[in-house]
Amino acid sequence: MGNDAEFFRDTTAEMPAEWELPPFTVAEFAPRQTRFCIGIPILNEGERIKTQLHQMRDLGLPELADIIIADGGSTDGSTNRDRLVPVGVRTLLTKTGKGKLSAQLRMFFAYALYQGYEGMVIIDGNNKDGVEAIPQFLTALEQGWDYIQGSRYIPGGVEKNTPLSRVLAVKLIHAPVISLGAGFRYTDTTNGFRALSRRFLLDPRLQPFRDVFANYNLHYYLSVMAPRLGYRVREIPVSRIYPAKGPTPSKIKGFRGKLAILAELFLAALGFYRPPLSRP
Repeated sequence: MGNDAEFFRDTTAEMPAEWELPPFTVAEFAPRQTRFCIGIPILNEGERIKTQLHQMRDLGLPELADIIIADGGSTDGSTNRDRLVPVGVRTLLTKTGKGKLSAQLRMFFAYALYQGYEGMVIIDGNNKDGVEAIPQFLTALEQGWDYIQGSRYIPGGVEKNTPLSRVLAVKLIHAPVISLGAGFRYTDTTNGFRALSRRFLLDPRLQPFRDVFANYNLHYYLSVMAPRLGYRVREIPVSRIYPAKGPTPSKIKGFRGKLAILAELFLAALGFYRPPLSRP
């Protein structure tokens, strides 16, 4: 077994020994109900995640796919049980060790696979993404697609109030670099709204459960590897709306943070993170 995770202490089945996971705790509020699940990584999202979960409940999404919160260690009360249960959250995962978004995703993927879900949708918890698109991701998973990327920049997609610097970064740097590395043309690679199949995550040539994925590089790596390994990949239109006023919701701060993101981007595109088994 990899790094000790509290969730596995009282289970009879063991996770693969080679999986490296951050330490985390699990609070389950209900049993598994559906084939697919929705993972929402958050960290101190406050009223934003509260509003988003209410929107998801009002659309009946908890009946379509189990909702799982992948918390990075929030301290703002947004993960209190009495806030999550009434809106249909099935499970709260709380990372207690080091790492940022990629560590949260490894935690979520491990739990989802252990629970037997056939596929999973990921959506940020800052209420920027249009949750009404989630059924489209679920339909695509049912149709056999393995990696589904949400995009604002294809017909049917919507963007509002996106900072100009982000638009330029996506269109001139991020999407072209990932597309070149993947051999597949993506249009919106910084968008965390996406879905993945179980069989893709469990491919031994992928090996996503490694400690090298700690910050933001796991998203980039998965985007590159899905088409490279021959899986069915597509984009679907989504909406992403930034606040008209106030600060832009983001966990990436300052020049050094953006520089680190660029470094991870190029490393992923160049194949640096590939395990030896899958390198050309």
